[in-house]
Amino acid sequence: MAGIVLVRHAVAGSNRLGIASSVVPGDGLTPEGVEQARRLAELLTGDEIEVAVSSALARTQQTLAIALEGRRVPTVVVDELNEICFGTFDGGLLDTYRAWAAAHPPTERAPGSGESRADAAARFALGLWRVLERPEGTILVVAHALVLRYVLDAAEGLAPAPLMIPIEHAVPYRLDRGGVERAAELLETWSREPRFRDPSNE
Repeated sequence: MAGIVLVRHAVAGSNRLGIASSVVPGDGLTPEGVEQARRLAELLTGDEIEVAVSSALARTQQTLAIALEGRRVPTVVVDELNEICFGTFDGGLLDTYRAWAAAHPPTERAPGSGESRADAAARFALGLWRVLERPEGTILVVAHALVLRYVLDAAEGLAPAPLMIPIEHAVPYRLDRGGVERAAELLETWSREPRFRDPSNE
């Protein structure tokens, strides 16, 4: 793998309603999301994408299908890049989960068999290693906001923060192989002894 084009899925029904959604398959795209995915196709015209990766959730797969319409690109599902498991917060307001997350350490799992941020970081790192093992040159990866934020920050040498800085829907971010490797290594290491960074010092 030479590099990835990393994209958050287009707007889904759960996004429009502000709902935490991590159970497969989840809501599909809204009409607005479909238009975003079509615009994404235009933004990707200059990228020689050889394979495309999505999570197991419908919103990433639909975004990928629309963005690659008319292009003969094989697709692969990497479950390790799924949304963080919200536990009992799933189906409720995302802001409720965010308030809980801001008040708890990265090792604490969301109630109801949810994931901790440390668990999620370790899983995301495993997903990145799976992508890095692929022989193709440029890989399109459509995933979720937390995945993108953790990966993009880690590629810059930044550990996760207690709350995620928002990521736009259906906007491509490009990382070379070195950036993806740095992200995978940092997230893997951080997940073993996690301490949130303090964004106020940046």
